[in-house]
Amino acid sequence: MRLTMYTDFSLRVLIYLGTKEKNELSTIQSISDAYSISKNHLMKVTHELGKLGYIETIRGRGGGIRLAMEPTAINIGQVVRQTEDDFHLVECFDCSTNSCVITPACSLKGALQLALKAYLNVLDEYTLADFLHQKTQLANLLFNQQR
Repeated sequence: MRLTMYTDFSLRVLIYLGTKEKNELSTIQSISDAYSISKNHLMKVTHELGKLGYIETIRGRGGGIRLAMEPTAINIGQVVRQTEDDFHLVECFDCSTNSCVITPACSLKGALQLALKAYLNVLDEYTLADFLHQKTQLANLLFNQQR
């Protein structure tokens, strides 16, 4: 299983915002600079995270973004489910495009479905807070990159 860049960036944004003080605002530019990733990609990611209720966006002069809920309330499995566009690990997972000739007799699909379920179940055991235990070290790495 490989996460899309979109989900990867979504998780990175949440970790970045989680290292900040509760009401401290950040900018998309500062996140872009910290991770050396495209500001345009981050604009799409932060817009979606805002629509999903994970972050709050404050417009205008002095505006920015921050977490809209406590890190303990942000379930990683749920974030992944909401930000991944599909979980078609193999062609036969998508009935509308499946042309694999062995589908009627293949047992692989069942095993892969169990593996995907286990993967997501593991992620369900974690919240954003679980990835912020080294908050000071994370902040040093993220904020010392910005020049």
